[in-house]
Amino acid sequence: MLELNFIRNNKEKVEDGLRTRNYKEEDLSVIGGIIELDRERKAVQTELDQMKAERNQLTGEIGKLYKSGKASEAQEKKELVSRLKESIGGLEARLKGTEKSLAEKLYSVPNVPHPSVPQGNTDEDNEVHKAWNGSLPELYDGAIPHWELAKRYNLFDLELGTKITGSGFPVFRGKGAKLKRALVAFFLDEAHKAGYEEIIPPLVVNEDTARATGQLPDKEAQMYHIERDDLYLIPTAEVPVTNIYRNVLLKEDDFPIKLTGFTPCFRREAGSYGAHVRGLNRVHQFDKVEIVQIVHPDKSYEALNEMMDHVEGLLQKLELPYRILRLCGGDLGFTSALTFDFEIYSAAQKRWLEVSSVSNFETFQSNRLKLRFKDGKVSRLAHTLNGSALALARIVAGILENNQTPDGIEVPKVLRNYTGFDIVR
Repeated sequence: MLELNFIRNNKEKVEDGLRTRNYKEEDLSVIGGIIELDRERKAVQTELDQMKAERNQLTGEIGKLYKSGKASEAQEKKELVSRLKESIGGLEARLKGTEKSLAEKLYSVPNVPHPSVPQGNTDEDNEVHKAWNGSLPELYDGAIPHWELAKRYNLFDLELGTKITGSGFPVFRGKGAKLKRALVAFFLDEAHKAGYEEIIPPLVVNEDTARATGQLPDKEAQMYHIERDDLYLIPTAEVPVTNIYRNVLLKEDDFPIKLTGFTPCFRREAGSYGAHVRGLNRVHQFDKVEIVQIVHPDKSYEALNEMMDHVEGLLQKLELPYRILRLCGGDLGFTSALTFDFEIYSAAQKRWLEVSSVSNFETFQSNRLKLRFKDGKVSRLAHTLNGSALALARIVAGILENNQTPDGIEVPKVLRNYTGFDIVR
């Protein structure tokens, strides 16, 4: 959530940011509405404070008048206090309503994009930050996509998942399950080497937690809601891991805070149909290792580059062809100021698959989280960042497709100590 002072002092900058996100001119009125509601809130608060001060003064005078035997004057002032109490009650209700409307409008405004975010409407307008400059894998005649490889080698079963739960919940088995476990261990070990503390968080969160990192109200339709308990299945470990520091006041010496968490992730992905979402391309439950950093505002873009290097290193060690995209305004997440997507090439499908997003939220999340640090005598909002390192479903798909041979599927060298086998037959 944007800070109110920032909106008040940078109205044109915020509106320009919304234009980068393809807001129509008539929709920019939300910013003016926020500023006007803030003025109204301040005016009501001032009037309320004045009335309370007058009430308190009169209440003190009433006691003195009774003591001095001036009962009639005391009674007049009591009646005045009674009328003031009614007016105060009305102003308090008005203030509460204004504050609620202001909060709702603030929650509806996305983050201001970084100046480097390109203009654009869809993923086709994303900018190639780093292109793959090597040769793409050339498969043998008869190569097949990963969902057919899964059947051939009994690696995962989509139909069984549909039977047990529903569409989009694959069951991994045998060497497929072991490959997944190997990837998780590899990703966590690499995160540990990079200085990240491992966290095993809850897989369900309450509304305050989901709201603090921006999943609510923006992504409510994508989340699985447990209505009886009013809890949500997590769409990413970012949500519970970042919320560890909700309502926390840090010291500068605490930075950088580097956390990693492996969890299953749950997303409805409503409206996703067609050949491009077959197999593991889009599922409702998938495993992911997430990295999170909480840093000093002056260091957040340095941290972003470090996180990108980490993700890039994982893909290099897995020997997967990849490219990096800078997301355009229309494809940028609600909470993000700047996001880079990593895509791997799927040789059997002849298309690029997103496997990671690395984002800097600046103060957008920390404002909701009330996550601050002491800077001298004042407290300031920290910056938060997160990235997928990595999401397993499409990584598995890429490994299976790109490494298939007539004799089986070769396991990436870096994983062989984890799997205990070199090839899937």
